[in-house]
Amino acid sequence: MTILCVRFQLPPMYETALPGLLGLLEEFTPVVEALPPDGALADLRGAERYFGRSAVELASVIRVRALAHYGVDCVIGAGPGPMLARMALRDARPGVTGVLPEGPDGIADLPVTALSGVGAATGRTLCEYGLDTLGRVAAAPLSTLQRLVGAKAGRELREKANGIDRGRVVPDGVSRSLVTERPFERDELDADRHRRALLSAAGELGARLRALDKVCGTLTLTVRYADRSATTRSRSLKEPTAHSAALTRVAYGMYEALGLQRARVRAIALRAEGLDPAERASHQLSFDPVDEKVRRIEEVADRVRAKFGPDAVMPGALAA
Repeated sequence: MTILCVRFQLPPMYETALPGLLGLLEEFTPVVEALPPDGALADLRGAERYFGRSAVELASVIRVRALAHYGVDCVIGAGPGPMLARMALRDARPGVTGVLPEGPDGIADLPVTALSGVGAATGRTLCEYGLDTLGRVAAAPLSTLQRLVGAKAGRELREKANGIDRGRVVPDGVSRSLVTERPFERDELDADRHRRALLSAAGELGARLRALDKVCGTLTLTVRYADRSATTRSRSLKEPTAHSAALTRVAYGMYEALGLQRARVRAIALRAEGLDPAERASHQLSFDPVDEKVRRIEEVADRVRAKFGPDAVMPGALAA
């Protein structure tokens, strides 16, 4: 086992602790890939040789350090590749590392939907033909799978069902994303308060991006509920931006698409991902004088906040 998939059991309002926990993993290996909001992949091939311990043994050390330094427990899956490490999380629990070996034997009895990339529609199609487990998919003729799901998808599905894991851990420094969270004092049912939280979070993200002279290409919304479950949605932006109004529109769009009906929301988080220097970003010119005016006001507001504090200027909806 050389790859670990770690999921930290963060309390609802502590998603911003993830960068520090990633730093803990980087004490063992520099090859760490963040899986926001609460996870990471770590390639321990070099660490196994350096420390003279297996990845499963190192997982125990990581768990103890996370508890000692951050008070955060975690569940860990181990496998020869990222796909199998993620799947091993199914059998993991605090104190017990889930392990899947290379090859099809360890995953043969798992449902076909356990594979990443196999959604509900594909799963239904395969199950209609009796291909409801990975073992049955692995034994099916390639031509059958390609006829059901397509040539490329069928080939990839058969490889994955046979335990062939071609993925790799891609290091992505913490600087590649920024996150801000708005917890509620009590479980919140009011959609207007949800939208105010989104407005505040998007404004903060935009200000932080502009201060760093960065733009983001993707915005991710995480809504955490009273029962500790969560919904996460991501949306690629039409053009990379640090403009608070643009981020707010996208955030509102993702929130409305959830169709929440009297949901008891405990916290709302926004994450800006795919950060790049602002100088590399292109901006579609607009003849709308309102848009240009808003951007000039935003520049002035940033200077005021830098001098008098982050609450010196805020939208009227938040000041009310």
